[in-house]
Amino acid sequence: MLTKDKKSKVISDYKQNAGDTGSPEVQVALLTERINELTEHLKVHPKDHSSRRGLLKMVGNRNSLLKYVAKKDLNRYRQIINKLGLRK
Repeated sequence: MLTKDKKSKVISDYKQNAGDTGSPEVQVALLTERINELTEHLKVHPKDHSSRRGLLKMVGNRNSLLKYVAKKDLNRYRQIINKLGLRK
């Protein structure tokens, strides 16, 4: 689970303007944090299939958001990818 402090820090790092909490950059960053935490959980608990399903849904949702950003503005997409270190 993301703590309130950690979530606030992620939002402040990726926001576009003062009251921004829903931009694709913020959403992708929050999903990435949750995905990373759940990945660590699944390394300890490999038979937790319901959490694995949730992980796959989050990855799909993040992928959809990234496709949207890539379609709208390719430079913005590249900035997100580089900042989060998602692609190799």
